Amino acid sequence: MSTTGWIIIVALAIVIVAVLGLLAAARVSMSRRRAHLREQFGPEYDRTVERAPSRDVAEQELEDRERDHDELELRPLSDAARTRFLRDWEVVQKQFVDDPERAAAEAERLVRSVMRERGYPADSGSKERADAISVEHPDVVQRYREGCDALETRSGGSEERTENLRRAMVDFRAVFETLLEGEREMSAAR
Repeated sequence: MSTTGWIIIVALAIVIVAVLGLLAAARVSMSRRRAHLREQFGPEYDRTVERAPSRDVAEQELEDRERDHDELELRPLSDAARTRFLRDWEVVQKQFVDDPERAAAEAERLVRSVMRERGYPADSGSKERADAISVEHPDVVQRYREGCDALETRSGGSEERTENLRRAMVDFRAVFETLLEGEREMSAAR
């Protein structure tokens, strides 16, 4: 074989090895990205993948949420604000017996107030609010969605509606407590 032939074979071998190396690096990078998103979002990762047309689309959405979250200027609550919110929650909870509809709506508004005070986009739609808290609190974001859904569901009889509102209160309470407690974790980390 001529020298030119050997040069071409060696050059092709180098190109093939380089391409295989790039493919391996891309696979490792994708695996790390996926592992990070699974760890960051927990059950929210599975939920998003399940609802998206593809895993890549879902993972891009989750990365977008992280990027949007990083742009937020989250801040801790003052002790006075925390005390005020806890007092407001007690009032809302007591209202449930006399007016479940109003109490559940007030509970959701109170969650939004805590979000707003902490720096979350509380004035956006419920999907955007859920997306914003899913980055830092993936363990309760589904509770927030379910509370909003229960609040909006108007079907069924009076007893069924009251039960939906009770579940909404329980779900909003979990989110409320997490946002208050998550705030303490944030201020302790600073």
